[in-house]
Amino acid sequence: MSQTSTSMSETIVEEITIKGSAERIFQAIVDPKERVKWWGKKGFYESTHVESDTRVGGKWLMKGIGKGHDFSVSGEYRQVDRPRFLEFTWIPSWEEGSPESLVRFELNEKAGVTTVRVTHSGLTPAGREAHKGWPQVLGWLRDYVE
Repeated sequence: MSQTSTSMSETIVEEITIKGSAERIFQAIVDPKERVKWWGKKGFYESTHVESDTRVGGKWLMKGIGKGHDFSVSGEYRQVDRPRFLEFTWIPSWEEGSPESLVRFELNEKAGVTTVRVTHSGLTPAGREAHKGWPQVLGWLRDYVE
């Protein structure tokens, strides 16, 4: 497993290598029935409901329980190029009044192994601090797919 982390002024970039096809990983990211299974850890941060209209302009929503409190994250798909990349806005319920930010998944497959890079941009300093969980999210995705 390869994992790197880079934080810039308003951007977080995380990367991981997963044994699996880009198509399989893309499906796990966008399919509500799959995403609710892997995005989270019981008793810590648990997704309980996901909706996804995976097309440019389509909406998405994820609800759950995090550290004993209900949460939701929602947004709109901006770019969809299956299975190479997916870009969507990110509006979390726990950051009241913060501007929407942008999340981009890039998938690059070689010989059945896919490098997944997540770029989360447009964050405020407080938002950047609150979103340091991307390595954990990618780890959950890797564990689910592999």
